[in-house]
Amino acid sequence: MDNLIYLFRRRLSKVTTDFKRYLYYEINWNNRLIIIKGARGVGKTTLILQYIKDYFGGSERAVYLSLDHIWFASHTLLEFVEYFYTHGGTHLFLDEVHRYPHWQQEVKNIYDFYPDMHIVVTASSMLRIEKDVLGDLSRRARQYTLAGLSFREYLELEGVSLPAVSMDEILSKHVPLAMEITSNVKILPYFEEYLKRGYYPFYNEEDDIVGFGERLRQVADTIIETEIPALSDIEFSSVYKIRRLLSVISSETPYVLNVNNLVKSLETTRNTVLKLLSLLDKAAVIRSLYADSSFGALVRPEKILFDNTNYLYAFSVPNIGTVRETFFASQLSKKHKVIIPQSGDFLVDGRFLFEVGGRKKRFSQIKDIPDSFVVADEIEIGYGNKIPLWLFGLMY
Repeated sequence: MDNLIYLFRRRLSKVTTDFKRYLYYEINWNNRLIIIKGARGVGKTTLILQYIKDYFGGSERAVYLSLDHIWFASHTLLEFVEYFYTHGGTHLFLDEVHRYPHWQQEVKNIYDFYPDMHIVVTASSMLRIEKDVLGDLSRRARQYTLAGLSFREYLELEGVSLPAVSMDEILSKHVPLAMEITSNVKILPYFEEYLKRGYYPFYNEEDDIVGFGERLRQVADTIIETEIPALSDIEFSSVYKIRRLLSVISSETPYVLNVNNLVKSLETTRNTVLKLLSLLDKAAVIRSLYADSSFGALVRPEKILFDNTNYLYAFSVPNIGTVRETFFASQLSKKHKVIIPQSGDFLVDGRFLFEVGGRKKRFSQIKDIPDSFVVADEIEIGYGNKIPLWLFGLMY
């Protein structure tokens, strides 16, 4: 038990607090039970360690535990909590909870039987935590989801500090916003690099795009080979089908779903195709976009994109049109409802219509439609209702 605390202290000493993810400031840390969800590698562990360092320092009132530690193979979490509580502990931060059997029941017991204990839970398996957080625990917990780095956050890590802006500000003030930013920063080279390897905070741990892509493919392999078969009734033989599915999605421009063609290509059933898509979406590998708000495991998506552009580059040499649409959907979907309209590329919040393209993109497909905009890549500054694509990366 002392070794767990020692390892926590050593890890905490290495954490820097110079850069904090956007969610750090959005969490109500006073809630007694907090669950932080997010895809592998987006920075959940660093976020909670930063909070401990900022608010508790060397105090013994807070402890961080990674539940995949071998100590928990022969001891229970409740055993540790009793010791921690009787020695003055008040704040419990639990990481990798998906590695610990029946974690949700023990967390519920801690919540009920230690009424002044605050608990923060994270896991690197989106599928596992989505499956486990049900019933009584979900009613007790305040849940948050941490997305990958926005383009704004990536710029901050690269030494360029910019404030977050809302979609309304972008739509109404994009010209002065872009003029002010680009007068000081050559923005397009940063943007091109972000699209390839800027979504995950570990990008700066790799020397080049090849090493980063390999690491990201390993993340996907863990999801495909381990998590999906273990957490659903999908057979292990379906791993090949999932790989084939991702290959098809990465090669299209962009991928407009044709279920019948996928059924033939994967040699499976319609329900299996839709279930695989739903699982990959929940695991934050792909993003399923629908023609209306009727989402669900057996509802057919209208369009399939990768969750972010880094995945797209890791799996293929992508079509630039797909890259642009993937970036736009990735940045907008965090705070806004994005669906596929009859005309144009994306309808946001049931009102704003967007057509995404290159610098020469025109309004021909959405002309005369109110609240419609062209979002153009490869330009620093727009005009009228033509907005630079990169600006939408400053929304969080």
